[in-house]
Amino acid sequence: MQTLRADGLTSVYGEKTLFNNISFIINEGDRVGLIGTNGSGKTSLLNVIAGITHADSGTITKPNDYTIGYLEQKPDLDENKTVMDAIFAGSQRIFKTIRLYEEALINYSEHPNDNKAIDRFTKMQAQMDQEDLWEAESQVKTILTQLKITDDDMQKVIGNLSGGQQKRVGLAQVLIQHPDLLMLDEPTNQLDIPSIMWLQDFLASYKGAVLVVTHDRYFLDQVTNHIWELSFGELYHYDGNYQDFVRQKAERVELAEESERKRQSLYKKELDWMRHGAKARSTKQKGRINRFNDLKDSIGKLKTDEDVQINLGSQRLGKDVIKVENGNLQFNQQTILNYFNWLVKPGDRIGISGANGAGKSTLLNVIAGKQKLDSGIVKIGETVKLGYYTQQTEKIDKDKRVINYLSEVADSIKNANGERISVTNLLEEFLFPRFMHGTLIRKLSGGEQRRLYLLKILMQQPNVLLLDEPTNDLDISTLTVLENYLDDFDGTVITVSHDRYFLDRVASQLLIFQGNGVIKPYTGRFTDYLKEEAQTKSKPTSTSKNQPIKKASEKQNSQQNKKTKLTYAEKLEWEHIDEELDKLDQQQTSIENEMNSSGDNYEKLAKLQKQLNDVQKQIDDKTKRWEYLSNYIE
Repeated sequence: MQTLRADGLTSVYGEKTLFNNISFIINEGDRVGLIGTNGSGKTSLLNVIAGITHADSGTITKPNDYTIGYLEQKPDLDENKTVMDAIFAGSQRIFKTIRLYEEALINYSEHPNDNKAIDRFTKMQAQMDQEDLWEAESQVKTILTQLKITDDDMQKVIGNLSGGQQKRVGLAQVLIQHPDLLMLDEPTNQLDIPSIMWLQDFLASYKGAVLVVTHDRYFLDQVTNHIWELSFGELYHYDGNYQDFVRQKAERVELAEESERKRQSLYKKELDWMRHGAKARSTKQKGRINRFNDLKDSIGKLKTDEDVQINLGSQRLGKDVIKVENGNLQFNQQTILNYFNWLVKPGDRIGISGANGAGKSTLLNVIAGKQKLDSGIVKIGETVKLGYYTQQTEKIDKDKRVINYLSEVADSIKNANGERISVTNLLEEFLFPRFMHGTLIRKLSGGEQRRLYLLKILMQQPNVLLLDEPTNDLDISTLTVLENYLDDFDGTVITVSHDRYFLDRVASQLLIFQGNGVIKPYTGRFTDYLKEEAQTKSKPTSTSKNQPIKKASEKQNSQQNKKTKLTYAEKLEWEHIDEELDKLDQQQTSIENEMNSSGDNYEKLAKLQKQLNDVQKQIDDKTKRWEYLSNYIE
């Protein structure tokens, strides 16, 4: 069994201890999820394990032939090479073997009678056999296809790909290596749902060990059998998946809080003794004084990530929020919106998901006024105050200090209870301890900068929140608190995300972008939508579920007995189908007229919209039936 062991790892960055004397073992078959707040040191720990950086102290022990594949947050790819060339230019063993084989093949082709060339080629051929690399290129292309890198994309140079595409190419390069330890830093970022599901299945059958950093809680639940939590320099180990972790951590925090309460009680008793009874004459009394000093230093130091909290107010929101009428938009020669009509009401919780590049973020930009429609109207209510958390953080002076960045909004604001909170207290509540308040922003991790950016947006107390892929950069603790904040948020929330857990928590209505201007509305949870889609796709099309596939001879006989006319029941159906379609059309017109005269009665409009959807589905079904029956009219 291939095993990696770490003992006593310690790493300090500036005034922050990232991890302090931590130890662990990774065995073959382990599936470890590493979680922790942004800036806690997760990526730093991966870099130490990969040998990219070194800990200040401690050791890592592994076999000489132990291999590690590492997907970094920004893959190291040659921007001047095409996708396939960039992948095979990797420094890992399998790519070196392939390159050496190709060199030996060229040399042998040019010098077929040279014994050294023959020996070298024979040796590399055997090496390719031993490592089973003959199908490597085909396997890479299969993985790239699953990750939505098309044949056209494979011909492009890395520098011309988007950041998300580059991340997927880097993921393919790592997966093809089949290392003893596969380390993935935020692998689900930039992946759509089908790709995430494929990756889950791939990791489920992976023979080596996996260490993954991700915010995707459903992904953690499906993939992991161990959770490591890096918190305030300590590494906590939990057996099981994410659900097991949540339960076990709650128990750990409860025990820690009980111990803290006991220390506080003991401290009060000791403090009273120190004030009234301490006479530092005897050895026993001196010992008690020393124990008191130790106790004084230990209390009040219980730290948990549950300290993160957002308790801010928002401005009043009127009846009119957002309305899009006949919106049309093409972007980069692709249809984004096609006569799109959309009514957003106060308190709506809308999740937007679907195909990458279909225009989800573009719709948010249209609402925010950053992108104009080609035609159509966007109406924003007079009381609307937008807060827009974009995928790219606003331009920040990196030499500005943390507290000054927030002070540009206000020195203090009111919380949901009407109480004044200072910027200093807000920062502490948001896991920025006081020693970090004067830190230059450029010294923060990328995740910490994104957390700071979110806090600034919420400090402005918007009543309509636009969130564009918040789960890409925010850690699980911050996401959990954001979800709790949104539970009590009085305004409207529109979220673009591919994170199943997050969408289930914050959205009750969905817009699914399917590409080429096709946008499918859905009411309900995102996972329910995915289940329905999966069931629809799994239904048999040409053969019955319980009926075996016909042989060729049976198919021929079937074609000879092909249906040529209507049955008696179908003839009766045909006689009345036009009349039924007319009635449905009249119902549709009536509902539409009633909707037009309902003004701002949003509750009534919602009921009418449901009736309209039902009638339109009946019309579609009846029209398909009409088309079928019409084929057999004599």
